[in-house]
Amino acid sequence: MLVLLGNTGANYARTRHNAGWLIEEPLASASDSQPTGIQQKFKALWWKQTFTSESVVVLKPQTMMNKSGESVQAAARFFRFSPQEIAVVHDDVELSFGEIGVRFAGGLAGHNGLRSVAHCLGTRDFWRVRFGIGRPRHGELHGYVLGRFTDGEEALLPDLTRAVAELIRRGYEEGFPVLPNRTRVLPAPS
Repeated sequence: MLVLLGNTGANYARTRHNAGWLIEEPLASASDSQPTGIQQKFKALWWKQTFTSESVVVLKPQTMMNKSGESVQAAARFFRFSPQEIAVVHDDVELSFGEIGVRFAGGLAGHNGLRSVAHCLGTRDFWRVRFGIGRPRHGELHGYVLGRFTDGEEALLPDLTRAVAELIRRGYEEGFPVLPNRTRVLPAPS
């Protein structure tokens, strides 16, 4: 199961914290099929997509970020996925903008969505697809994460979201363990 983390509501659209939701469209292009039968269940929208003949449940929780684990837990129970069969796409302040990465388990880095997923699953042993948003140069982290991307970042988002979707496709083709922990897909900011 692939989980796209974000917050519901128009005021959160295109914010850094909703980076997981931004790959929905590029993900459809990177898969072997268009999303089929989008349904609303588990406090989420969910559908299936195929990557190299593997059918993947894609879950987009419709709760607020700090409650997204409730959705993941319900879907995992229904489809009988173990935590190790779940990959969560989320924003990551520890990676700079333009970096993406994958890792299994580990810390939660203060991310409320990851904290909720770990709490509801009862473990931190799930995959994370990390979408780098960087840290603010000035000001508090909370406002930065919930803020919108800069105009310069917005212009680069199509390339970055496509790279994340291709990384996910590669994960389903070759296995998530072979994916790099950290990859720079855009030039480093000057």
